[in-house]
Amino acid sequence: MAEGSKALPGALRWNLGDLTITVLNDGYLPVTLDIVTGIPKAEAGALQAAGFRAEAPRLTLNAFLITGPGRAPVLIDTGMGGFGGDTLGRVPAALALTGTRPEEIETILLTHLHPDHAGGLLTREGRAAYPNAEIILHADEAAHWLGDDALTRAPAEAKPYFEGAQKAVAPYKDRMRTITGGEVVTGVTAVPLPGHTPGHTGFRIVSGENSLMMWTDVVHLPAIQFKQPEAGVGFDVDGDQARATRKRVLDEVASERSFIAGSHLEFPALGYVVREGAGYRFVPELWVAAQ
Repeated sequence: MAEGSKALPGALRWNLGDLTITVLNDGYLPVTLDIVTGIPKAEAGALQAAGFRAEAPRLTLNAFLITGPGRAPVLIDTGMGGFGGDTLGRVPAALALTGTRPEEIETILLTHLHPDHAGGLLTREGRAAYPNAEIILHADEAAHWLGDDALTRAPAEAKPYFEGAQKAVAPYKDRMRTITGGEVVTGVTAVPLPGHTPGHTGFRIVSGENSLMMWTDVVHLPAIQFKQPEAGVGFDVDGDQARATRKRVLDEVASERSFIAGSHLEFPALGYVVREGAGYRFVPELWVAAQ
């Protein structure tokens, strides 16, 4: 990027039956290979290199907008908001490109309460960024982060994440609904994917014969975790459960040839998974302009 220039907002529309799914890029989080768990750091580095990626990964971050005739806009996650540095916080600009105003959004589906997914609930002043929205999340997620004893039982190093989650949802406390599965809004079904967090939840979006599985944080590092599903990340609350969930989901979507999207798949984050040797490979969908 040229010195002094700003990144253009990233927004890509995709037709799904009568619905339009718009991928909203929030930017990226610069990390190091120290976040990788479950495999040796050298192996993770070799996989990054084989995937033509820098040794220091950039975690892409996406949110998703669902629109369609006769329905209010639905947002899946909100990005980091104004709390993640210059490389993040781009969802509002991407949303503006779609012509959707924050006050028009009536429902926000939260995959989980990590700051890169829930931070954008707030303005920089701490007010509700989506003043008319109801937020929906898994009951186990609410219990983990928002329970009365959440802060007292949180490990010291994790307390800022608990405090951040509680601040993010505070303006919505009278407009929050917890679920455990099933259809949460018309055409959108919650798919529990526990491990990364206790209530980590994907969403299957269906319109007619068309469907899209938004699996949120099943994969954070595409160059590493498709080839080596044993690899986890330090953000996983339960690494063993997250690993088991990832293996199960990869097997399922590859077997079913499912159309998938992910919060940390590289923009525009739409495609398929195929088996390749002992691991898998992500096949991006062919991009065409939505009508």
